[in-house]
Amino acid sequence: MSGIRVRRCFRSAALLLSAVLVFPVFVSRSNQNDQGAEPQNEPSQDRGMGGPAQTGVQMTRDTSGWDIVEEVFKRMEKPPDWNQDMQSICQVRRRAEDIAFDIIQSMVQDLDRKEWDPRNRWKRMRAHWALALWSDYQGKMDQALEHFQTAYQLAVAYGAREDQLALLEEIGTAYYAQADQQNHVKVSNGKACIFPIDPAARYEVTSGSEHAIKYFLKYLELKPEDLEVRWLLNLAFMTLGEYPAGVPQQYLIPSSAFQSKEDIGRFVDVAPTLGLNILNEAGGIIVDDFDNDGFLDIVTSSFDPCAPMHYFHNNGDGTFTDRSVESGIAKQLGGANLLQADYNNDGCMDILVLRGAFELPMRKSLLRNNCDGTFTDVTREAGLAVPATPSEAAAWADFDNDGNVDLFVGNEDFPSQLFRNKGDGTFADVASAAGVDRKRFAKGVVAGDYDNDGYPDFYVSNEGSTNFLYHNNRNGTFTDVASQLHVELPIYSYPVWFFDYDNDGWPDLFVASYVDSDAEILRSYLNLPVKAEGSKLYKNIGGHSFRDVTKDVELDRVFSPMGVNFGDVDNDGFLDFYLGTGAPPYGSITPHVLMRNDKGKRFVDITTSSGTGELHKGHGVAFADLNNSGNEDILEIVGGAVPGDRHAMVVFRNPGHSNNWITVHLVGVKTNRAAIGARIKLTLTDGGDRSIYRTVSSGGSFGASPLQQHIGLGKAKRIDTLEIWWPNSDTRQVFHDVGVNQFIEIKEFEKNFVKLNRRSFPLGEKTGTRLVTGGGR
Repeated sequence: MSGIRVRRCFRSAALLLSAVLVFPVFVSRSNQNDQGAEPQNEPSQDRGMGGPAQTGVQMTRDTSGWDIVEEVFKRMEKPPDWNQDMQSICQVRRRAEDIAFDIIQSMVQDLDRKEWDPRNRWKRMRAHWALALWSDYQGKMDQALEHFQTAYQLAVAYGAREDQLALLEEIGTAYYAQADQQNHVKVSNGKACIFPIDPAARYEVTSGSEHAIKYFLKYLELKPEDLEVRWLLNLAFMTLGEYPAGVPQQYLIPSSAFQSKEDIGRFVDVAPTLGLNILNEAGGIIVDDFDNDGFLDIVTSSFDPCAPMHYFHNNGDGTFTDRSVESGIAKQLGGANLLQADYNNDGCMDILVLRGAFELPMRKSLLRNNCDGTFTDVTREAGLAVPATPSEAAAWADFDNDGNVDLFVGNEDFPSQLFRNKGDGTFADVASAAGVDRKRFAKGVVAGDYDNDGYPDFYVSNEGSTNFLYHNNRNGTFTDVASQLHVELPIYSYPVWFFDYDNDGWPDLFVASYVDSDAEILRSYLNLPVKAEGSKLYKNIGGHSFRDVTKDVELDRVFSPMGVNFGDVDNDGFLDFYLGTGAPPYGSITPHVLMRNDKGKRFVDITTSSGTGELHKGHGVAFADLNNSGNEDILEIVGGAVPGDRHAMVVFRNPGHSNNWITVHLVGVKTNRAAIGARIKLTLTDGGDRSIYRTVSSGGSFGASPLQQHIGLGKAKRIDTLEIWWPNSDTRQVFHDVGVNQFIEIKEFEKNFVKLNRRSFPLGEKTGTRLVTGGGR
């Protein structure tokens, strides 16, 4: 979704156009010119984001058509309680698409009949422009290009330079998207999706890219300094295998700006060979063991309110089976984000589905795992259905330490909700009494015990205003200490997480900025001055303060991530992270980013060397050892915000490393059964004494990794001590001389851990399996 609030909807010509055509009240206001004179040189798009830290930022031009349909969707009449029923939500959304098309097409036909009248050229241009955007929305690129071309000819006729420039870029972008379609790039991942595009992966059908280049060059003749269009031009030449030699020197963007300084091996997308070849719009993902058979399963959702969710069962042999229908998951439609928790402490992982982000209030879904391979929607009886809210941000945590995991939901322009789990299958919203029911545009929520007092705190990332750090007062109330501890920025932020990046025992805080500006992202890569906010890494100083160490660890970059998560890709014991970047515009095309943690001292961009620089829009991200090999793979839902920008999901197989590891599955007794919030400390001797710290959670705020904790150990051959702190019972278990490269289960209060036999198998090929038993006690 766009990083700009949808309610700021009339800043660009595309949005003005939607208002003019769809809502008659705006027609008279927009066209009250003397004698019907055509407006001259009207700016086609205001590129400034607004806000104190974003002024003057060149935004990526949006050709997705999403805003047009969205305005109709918001303003059209709807049946009572439409947002409490998933089928009704789907029907209303589809009706909005039809209404938008009918109105725009009718306007085009009416104005084309009056083409003899020069006074209609301006309105005709915008009508065809709108129909082009609607066609873009649907992915009908041939039709879109026809109307873009007509709009451009009309813009030339009345000499509006800014409109001509805008249309040149949008025509070029549409041709680039058409090239994707012609070469089946969206449905078959491979080297053509990975930046830098390998010359061996050049497109077989070249006409789309060739036309894109033609229009980008024509644009740059008029505005050679535009970095966004220069970037698109370079990408188009890559798709033809003609980069860098074919790019005019004055427009060349050097590949050296993107080269990785380190190489830990090449990741390969194996999703198609695993049977995970689904197409999605933006959506969420959970990876966890939903049937307790020792293999990690996958659940996905799509922003499309008519798209069913998917449940992929891990067969334990390198393949997955789609059990969406049998499990009941397919009855669930849409879903911007997903999270898992065992809310009823029955030992089976349940699912929360969040909906309505960037749109209108829509019901959540709480899906109870029946422990028999099926799920039941218990939202209404659990007390989570009403009121419906627009959200994609939530976190599970036992804030009152009663052994039942509670739920914090951050909403968009609605008060946040804090649902206390009553332990009987129902929840009560106590946000007002707890002091956390503030109304903001919340885009990320995470739980973490930043002061190590045994009670989880919450961080809320708000787009367009300062963020919140709610300190748990241990009496059912919270106090916002974000400004006091200087962690309230960035203003335009999105994903967020707590993690102990330097292994000092204190949870640190990463807050990603969000800007839908390819130009700013590219300026960051090229070490040019930027105007947009960058992300923030706040180092926890003993639980009483934070220090901004973003520059110190070399993270002072501009990104545009939505889906994010962290894990240990090389098993060195330090947490790395992956950013799924992108925004709704078709021209929003920057590589996703894999950052390697260098011993807690700095982060190194290993995107290009690892082959993880997917170019299409990134959303839900999870790190997970899918084949029990001891290496974490990276899974991601890839796809844009509109039907025409669907894409196949990716599973980047970890190339493997020589470092050791251990996977710890915790089972709470007095603590919540899934052990969310429990703390793990490992002490190692591997060339020097050191400790590694982990907290049981699903990771970042968009995408959910398994709750079992995979922990890299470096070269350590034994774990000197493994300590578990259970905050709910405030008890500690300590195990000595634990073996490496094994799966273990630790139950609260038990004196011994249990070794788990986990069968390992190759990922992405069917060549047999092996049994991992490991050493240890």
